[in-house]
Amino acid sequence: MEKFYIILDMCLSHKKVLGFSAVSLLTMGSERIFSAAVFKCPCNSWSMLYGLAFLLLPALVLFLLGYLLNTRTWKLLTGCCASRKRCSCSSPAHLSRCLQVLWLSTVSSAVAPLTWIAVALLSASFYECAVSGSSMFQNYLCKEHGPECRKQVAKIPCGGTLPKELQNELTSLQAQSQVLGWILIAGFVTFVLISTCIKRCRSPVSFLQLKFWKIYLKKEQEFFDNKAKEHAAKMAERNVSCYFDSIELEPFYTPSNKAWWQISSLYAFNTKEQYYSMIHKYVSSEKDKSISSAEGDMFPQVLGFVDETETQIP
Repeated sequence: MEKFYIILDMCLSHKKVLGFSAVSLLTMGSERIFSAAVFKCPCNSWSMLYGLAFLLLPALVLFLLGYLLNTRTWKLLTGCCASRKRCSCSSPAHLSRCLQVLWLSTVSSAVAPLTWIAVALLSASFYECAVSGSSMFQNYLCKEHGPECRKQVAKIPCGGTLPKELQNELTSLQAQSQVLGWILIAGFVTFVLISTCIKRCRSPVSFLQLKFWKIYLKKEQEFFDNKAKEHAAKMAERNVSCYFDSIELEPFYTPSNKAWWQISSLYAFNTKEQYYSMIHKYVSSEKDKSISSAEGDMFPQVLGFVDETETQIP
């Protein structure tokens, strides 16, 4: 049992990496199922559109789902149009912060779609179908042959044959697709490595403080979830009891609408007054004072994980 808790703790401490790995594996599995059970190249004038649709449209759907499930996106957008005063992107500094949040959301949402495209290119079936239906490829391949050659090129994914002198061109299709797939994988991994190095180099806090920060946020979220459930239960019990028993309401404190807005705003780092979260900043400041912005606020990308915390109350 002790080993189980060690493994569980290890998984929780690396849940972001494990999450991306799980998303990638699920995407790879879905691509293989689509290729084997759903994808049937028409081998005619529709081949190019059909192949590109299977290559790109699932990637677009996965990208949009990534945005939909991203906590930072909704933390930025929720209530932003309800009042002009609450527009978090009204000033140049906060506009820069909004763009940074959208950029971080875009990068994390791009993992699944890029995995789909890379795996699809490595399998080559979508690419082969799309290219064989391209009029440009057909004209290039059959420039010294008749119209019958173009029909044969379109039927390549369905087992069609070409004249012997064109067989070398045919075998290059799969190679092109796989090379593009590996280039995409290598390019994305290189980009992630370089961007991570730049973020860490520009970090305003040390490595161990970052580690402590993540531990603090995890514990704060656990306490918040438990306290929120307890508070909601007491409030619900009080209101229902008052309704059925017709008793006078007792005073019951609950955070104001303004207080919820305060702790829901995007985090900003400040060297003068360092806080580990918006709740920490709120309880350490004057109750009537706005905590959404202050002079000297910074938005280092390495602290983007502060806005990733998601409340999970069933």
